[in-house]
Amino acid sequence: MKTSFQTKEEANKSRRWVHVDATDKTLGRLASQVAHLLRGKHKPTYTPHADGGDFVVVTNAEKVRLTGNKLETKKYIWHTQYMGGIKEKAAGDMLKEHPTRLIKEAVEGMIPAGALGRDICSKLKIYVGAEHPHKAQNPETITIE
Repeated sequence: MKTSFQTKEEANKSRRWVHVDATDKTLGRLASQVAHLLRGKHKPTYTPHADGGDFVVVTNAEKVRLTGNKLETKKYIWHTQYMGGIKEKAAGDMLKEHPTRLIKEAVEGMIPAGALGRDICSKLKIYVGAEHPHKAQNPETITIE
């Protein structure tokens, strides 16, 4: 028995476009399943060191749900790289102002860091509202529990 690894050419041939509606989905569950699709772990040809996942289009980002009191207590912290430039924003404010960033940060936290992770995350497309510009790719709609 010989172990086979997926090559870059094979991965490009097997890629598909997937559409996910984020309406009333819990943020963490949505992010973990989107990360699963992006990495290609649902395919029998999964190779950890290769980018064999699908393109994922997430719509209705503003309708994602956070459980408990995370809207007030969960904080997103970043630094502007200037002196005293540490910034902090609550998840509720982030959901109102930048709902796409909320989902993107959740998914990126579940993808490995490094060059491969950046390539994988470039296949994630997130939009506010039900419309998206990827209709020509005929994305397959998947329901996520």
